[in-house]
Amino acid sequence: MRYIWILFRISTNDMAIKTYIVEGMTCKNCKAHVERSIKNITGVDDVIADLANGQVRVSGNEIDDQKVKQSVEDSGYIFKGEANNAPRGSDVWLS
Repeated sequence: MRYIWILFRISTNDMAIKTYIVEGMTCKNCKAHVERSIKNITGVDDVIADLANGQVRVSGNEIDDQKVKQSVEDSGYIFKGEANNAPRGSDVWLS
């Protein structure tokens, strides 16, 4: 019996990950609303909002800060900008 191994290499060189501060998310519905809204932006692959620290992590190939800001504000929340000094433990996200 022969086995053929196919290896896939996923390149993350073009993938950006940005963290934004968003105020006004108070419940799971708020979290879901923000995530859905941002996920609809072209170039965004994944969105994870964290209620505990008011941060939203966005990953994708072409993340447009202005579109993220507009999406958050159109959803009724306050966009405070990019979290440049996110704590080192910010890789752990609660859903």
